Amino acid sequence: MTDGSYDYVIVGAGSSGCVLANRLSQNPANRVLLIECGPDDKSPLIRMPRGVGKLLDPANPHVFAYPVTPAGNQPQETWLKGRTVGGSSSINGMVYMRGSPQDYDDWAAAGCTGWGWDRIGAQYLKLEDHCLGADRWRGAGGALRISRFPKGNPLCQAILDAAGELGVPEVEDVNHTDVVASQGMGYQTLTIFGGRRFSAARAFLDPVRTRPNLDVLTGMRAERVLFSGKRVCGVELAGRTVACRGEVILSAGAVESPKLLELSGIGDAARLRMLGINLLAHSPHVGENLREHRYVAMDWRVTAHSSNQKLRGLGLLASVLRYAISRTGPMTDGAHEVGGFIKTRPELDRPDAQVGSMLVTMHTNARAQVVLDDFPGMRVLGYFTRPESRGSTHITCADPAQMPAIDANHFAEEIDRRKALDLFKWLRRLGRQPALARWIVEETGVGATMHGDTEILANLLRLGGTSFHIAGTAAMGGQDDSVLDPQLRVRGLMACGCATPRSCQRSFPATPTPLPWPSR
Repeated sequence: MTDGSYDYVIVGAGSSGCVLANRLSQNPANRVLLIECGPDDKSPLIRMPRGVGKLLDPANPHVFAYPVTPAGNQPQETWLKGRTVGGSSSINGMVYMRGSPQDYDDWAAAGCTGWGWDRIGAQYLKLEDHCLGADRWRGAGGALRISRFPKGNPLCQAILDAAGELGVPEVEDVNHTDVVASQGMGYQTLTIFGGRRFSAARAFLDPVRTRPNLDVLTGMRAERVLFSGKRVCGVELAGRTVACRGEVILSAGAVESPKLLELSGIGDAARLRMLGINLLAHSPHVGENLREHRYVAMDWRVTAHSSNQKLRGLGLLASVLRYAISRTGPMTDGAHEVGGFIKTRPELDRPDAQVGSMLVTMHTNARAQVVLDDFPGMRVLGYFTRPESRGSTHITCADPAQMPAIDANHFAEEIDRRKALDLFKWLRRLGRQPALARWIVEETGVGATMHGDTEILANLLRLGGTSFHIAGTAAMGGQDDSVLDPQLRVRGLMACGCATPRSCQRSFPATPTPLPWPSR
């Protein structure tokens, strides 16, 4: 890393951070620093799509392993998020979904000017290089390579045929705007290309790493954002500070970004004072409004075409060898083979759930590791796409090394419970359709003996898990008490205020002076 101050300091080299580093460093006059607290993304397990099974281990250095209270007095569970260059795009299931245009238009209608589908959809077109080619709302020639799960597995086709028997049509592109506005299922789109994961780092950061005005710093935790008065002036790392005369951008994810805000004195005044942190800006919704997709799943033992035997024991050895030789086979698969958007009740005006298949069944051991079952199995899972239950994530002390307290508060709202029940019953009906039933031996898993609505509702947390889609903890909005304004600026604070940071004549200290934090 070169000496001196930067025009832009980006904290977090995940899906957003990699794009920001690319775009901001296009201007050679901008000096840009990208900070990632985890290691680089050079592990072969990251490149190999099915390496995700080993990456999703709480002991793996490429992940954060957060202890989480799922709801009420329920036992803690573990949430894993990316802690490497590429962030969660380097450790996720590689399923590529854009969401519903109506959701973006709802953002704009709620006061987030500029976030409607007319603008956001156009950005998707620019970044995509889709295997299906260009369409009105599908891009080609962009930096992010999008493939599709190959046809040919009879079990995948049976799922689609069974969905058709329930009135859900098979479609070519599950992200098509008409599909997400009505319903449809098809072969899943994936961020995989040439048998390798195509993460945000591979798409956006790797091509520009050699730019002389871009520095990438890995293995270094950002501990606080530093200010001169109400103006940002740098970032505190372990044992050093980095000066910034322009903008500090927090793209560290829905846990680490609010954590950094609170450590920096931005949050609920009473909470921060109780922890001995000097208040910089009262922002009571920092860490609040946590939303997550809690999925429910249906597991079946099947007669054939499962991947369980191909991904464990001697089968795994053969699959890895095949991958090493030809970069083909089960090790190139993403998390879901087929999926899409469905209505859990026919009278709905638009889909209310997203579903996906997995040609495996699994359980979690005592170390929170995922272990495949020893019989041929298949899982179909889904979640209510617009959950209303809200949780929180907050620091518990002023020590940046300590994990925050996370309360998911799943199924606190009646609509979430009702939608999960409807979806679980839809999944069960799917398995009973003639096209799929002929492949099924029996229903397995914890839900196999649960049938009455009361029993299912009482066990919703046991019927699935987290989708790792946490969001909302530093939400933008048109209201004065939202954490961010629609330009993604933290309310109550100031950046340098110049259109071009390099032209800024404001005087900031070359080495920022930290605020008087309590000793750790």
